[in-house]
Amino acid sequence: MLLSKTLSYYKRKEIRELLVKYAKDKEVAVRFKDFFGKRPDSLQYPNDVLELAKRKATSFHCSEELWSNPLSLRSDMKRKEQDELRIGWDLILDIDCSHFIYSKLATHILIKILKEEGLEAITCKFSGNKGFHIAVPFEAFPQKINGELTENLFPEAPRRIALYLRERLKPLLEKAILKVEKNNIDNVIKRTGLSYKELVQTTKDGKGNVTEYTLDSERFLEIDTILIASRHLYRMPYSLHEKSGLVSVPIDINNVLKFKKAFAEPDKVSLDVPFLVRDVKKDQAAQFVLNAFDYNPIEKRDVQETKTFDVPDEAIPEEFFPPTIKNILKGLKDGRKRALFTLINFLKGVGYDPPSIEQKIKEWNERNDEPLREVYLKGQISQLKKQKEAIPPHNYPHAGDNYYKDLRVYEPDALEKKVKNPIQYAKIKAGKNKKGKGGRKKLTPEQKEMRRKFREKKKKSKD
Repeated sequence: MLLSKTLSYYKRKEIRELLVKYAKDKEVAVRFKDFFGKRPDSLQYPNDVLELAKRKATSFHCSEELWSNPLSLRSDMKRKEQDELRIGWDLILDIDCSHFIYSKLATHILIKILKEEGLEAITCKFSGNKGFHIAVPFEAFPQKINGELTENLFPEAPRRIALYLRERLKPLLEKAILKVEKNNIDNVIKRTGLSYKELVQTTKDGKGNVTEYTLDSERFLEIDTILIASRHLYRMPYSLHEKSGLVSVPIDINNVLKFKKAFAEPDKVSLDVPFLVRDVKKDQAAQFVLNAFDYNPIEKRDVQETKTFDVPDEAIPEEFFPPTIKNILKGLKDGRKRALFTLINFLKGVGYDPPSIEQKIKEWNERNDEPLREVYLKGQISQLKKQKEAIPPHNYPHAGDNYYKDLRVYEPDALEKKVKNPIQYAKIKAGKNKKGKGGRKKLTPEQKEMRRKFREKKKKSKD
């Protein structure tokens, strides 16, 4: 992006004033073409924006969280320290798809769902390139959720809300896409570049006849739950976008489908539509939050998944664990309770007994950024001892479960991309290791002696 273009845009007084307005109580990061400036940073005065633009700043990004003093943030802060500094958070839903029409459809439907949930304080903006950001201000949420201060429930609460909305959105969006494409799957294939097998899921009757076709929109469109994380940043309203040269401009929530990228050209942006309005009706999101917490797709799956499988006689060594499980074992910043369920069931499924599992879990917990409480661990281990059969952990994303992506631990190797479940991966890896040259199983000493005698006998008969 040319310096003359960015300077010309950020020289506008009204743009600089709006950027400073939206930076209030937020951590700010400044992008200089292909790298970010120091963090934490802030915008205090309109002239700060201009000075940064003169130093070749191209865009401005801010946190979802609200802080009493953003400049006090440190990269090594513990969760407790962050909670003391955090005074709130905004719900920011990031809808991203390389096909702009599908992004618009998803955004339009999500706004409709939020309205049905009783929310009025909904605003939206174009991301500046391919997607949209839907926002609900912290002021719309209740002071407490399940007895805990809402300001301390970050990122757990917004993640849970995003998961709930994603589940509600999926069937509606798929129907809308098929309607736009006039039920022609070939049009979706052309837009996405995916195969029919990747895009379409089928339901069959007892005779094997297909009774229903379902479009899997998660293959090409993402509602970001992974990046709802502490100190995660998003592009500020009225900031430029480096790749497109367009402005991340707020838009009317009732006219998303009519929005065109031409409306976001720097010399054409409208400054009339607000983003994240804070003077709103209090507690309007109270019922919405209850609905989201009552319907948790992850917990629902944990309870309903009862499929069992054969457990190996000997525990599979850690060297044969899949990359995803190894990433969890390194320790986590967020999602530790959900990951604990996975670890317990994975370890049991690959042959570890309760004492060995308990030891590994304790070692893992010490590696976590903020260890889980001892009483919680003991409760989960106690449940494990009562559990007679092994329950498989979550499947991989390509098998229809985004659990590991949400935990930000999914970095698959070639085998992990092919198998359905982490236990299957470990069994295959360990099984291959037990094979000799040419894929044959290694023989016991007794088997080797029997083979030797057989060959000698066969040789004598030929002689």
